[in-house]
Amino acid sequence: MNEDDDRWRTLLDALLEALPGGAAVQGPDDRVLAANRRFTGMFGTGVRAGGIPARHHVHRTAELPLPDGRTVRRVIEPLRHEGAYLGALWTYEDVTERKRRERDLERDNVALTELARQRNAFTAAASHELRTPLTSVISFCELLTDPSFGALTDEQASFLDAIRRNADRMQRVIADLLLTTRMRATAGLELEFGDVEVDRMLQDAVLDRMSTTQEAGLFTVLECTPGPVLRGDRHRLQNVLANLLENAAKYTPAGGRISVTAAPRGEFWEIEVADTGIGVPEEFREEIFNGFVRAPNARTGGYPGTGLGLAISRAIVRLHGGTITVGEAADGGAAFLIRLPVEGPGDPPDEDGANDRGGPAGRADA
Repeated sequence: MNEDDDRWRTLLDALLEALPGGAAVQGPDDRVLAANRRFTGMFGTGVRAGGIPARHHVHRTAELPLPDGRTVRRVIEPLRHEGAYLGALWTYEDVTERKRRERDLERDNVALTELARQRNAFTAAASHELRTPLTSVISFCELLTDPSFGALTDEQASFLDAIRRNADRMQRVIADLLLTTRMRATAGLELEFGDVEVDRMLQDAVLDRMSTTQEAGLFTVLECTPGPVLRGDRHRLQNVLANLLENAAKYTPAGGRISVTAAPRGEFWEIEVADTGIGVPEEFREEIFNGFVRAPNARTGGYPGTGLGLAISRAIVRLHGGTITVGEAADGGAAFLIRLPVEGPGDPPDEDGANDRGGPAGRADA
């Protein structure tokens, strides 16, 4: 071997040592010409360990289980110059830990899927079981208000009203639980699209919640700019507005104000529900749209709630091709902004909410 051969051999050894994994060079006659220390560390001194088959003149990749329980990823890269086959570079990477993590992740996913199935089944069963006695409670409340059963004192009427009010709230919670379970089981909701007159929809939503807002001692203002008919599911959108109005009434002190404003903006309708309530820390303005999540000031302030309403509302709005965000209102409360395409849904919005405009300033939902 001359000086040039020594120099090239030194360069080849240096290149192999610089590679991050085990590596060996096979000559055109299938002999192993050189191997780095990582290769011998993987397979010992026998350079043919791990299997170096003869004359593979194409690029190949394979994962090989070793007798000692390890798994290595082998890549064969043919070496050619001016059409002549010079041999192959064999590289090996120990992927044992990665494969173990993949198996663990797969096992965890199976376990989580089963837990989710059990949770949905329990939620559905519990909700159905609660509905029957709750329906009886509401029915008896209605019977007791019938004058034919005798007149009630003011105190008795007040007690009965409290029973009915809380029973109605429990019914809404159960409805949210059932709806959430159905959404998880069917990967969404079935919507019935039609023409929606936004001004009439908002008027009905405000009137439906008027008793709640008046009882809370709040003043409600509705302003809607004339605009085109919206293509959407009126019933589901009414659910969204009812949830936002109920939230505003719940988290706004007596004497406060709720403002509902709407106007067309280009190809969208923008509907805002703002209040003078407690608001939410900025860091929770996105989180509160996840199921069962409530902001700290809602949890510690003694406000009842499940953390489902806003999650359901966002799902409904997204199925319409729109977005719902929440920011800080002018008077320091929360301002929920809904943007709905006039023509209905096109491409679905990003799941991470990247298309949402503005930043939430919400609280927990109903």
